[in-house]
Amino acid sequence: MTSTPTATRRRPLFRRKSAIPGFGLTMGVTLSVLSLVVLIPLSAVAIKAAELSPAEFAAAAFSERAIAAYRLTFGAAFAAAVINGVFGVLTAWALVRYEFPGKSIVNAMVDLPFALPTAVAGIALATLYSPNGWVGQYLTPLGIKAAYNPLGVVIALTFIGLPFVVRTIEPVLRDLAADVEEAAASLGANRIQTVARVVLPALGPAWLTGFALAFARAVGEYGSVIFIAGNMPYQSEIAPLLIIIQLEQYEYAAAAAIALVMLSASFAMLFVINAIQAWARRIEG
Repeated sequence: MTSTPTATRRRPLFRRKSAIPGFGLTMGVTLSVLSLVVLIPLSAVAIKAAELSPAEFAAAAFSERAIAAYRLTFGAAFAAAVINGVFGVLTAWALVRYEFPGKSIVNAMVDLPFALPTAVAGIALATLYSPNGWVGQYLTPLGIKAAYNPLGVVIALTFIGLPFVVRTIEPVLRDLAADVEEAAASLGANRIQTVARVVLPALGPAWLTGFALAFARAVGEYGSVIFIAGNMPYQSEIAPLLIIIQLEQYEYAAAAAIALVMLSASFAMLFVINAIQAWARRIEG
């Protein structure tokens, strides 16, 4: 029996060098920046809210006015995310699958909410949808009041959230070759069956990601909403505005309590959506 040469013997395993040069340094910088920008400010909110006793916290964070603001904020954000989830898919489909005159202009307009200051967007939307605005003057005779009520909040949040869904779905649609749809059609599937059983399942994780981004962005929106919402307590007052009001009254702990409730609800929503995405990836795998 021949012995194995020393050169071919198994060597002890050593730690492999990282493919990224300076991994320790870059990871340290990353964690430091995340701590300064994200973790420390969020911790400060919790610490400031902890100055209140449980009874004071409940009185500030779960007052009737605060609950009405939560209901409007999260309800309008969810409604806007659903609307963007539907029309965002249609917009991305048109931009990826078809060529038409002015496509580059439409493509640039999708990114307009990213570049436009939120206050400018709010003023523009209020001008358009007010009772005497370009669009609102035609809605008023129909009994539809689009501005200065909860509907105006949904309109503003839909405006600022659309790009998140479109830009998240576009790369997936580009990777989804048209041959897949043609193969489904050759097997006897009609257009509805092709969309329902081939296209939508492939877009599912990306759609959930875009939905989560649009929802999270809408929950924290302030500038574009206050100009079109009307800001009436118990009716059209959003939670970020209520936080600003508390800060203007030097009620910093109460403002932190409301912010902590919103932060917790947002984290819970994102956790649920990430869990659904992980489950969808396991199903696909």
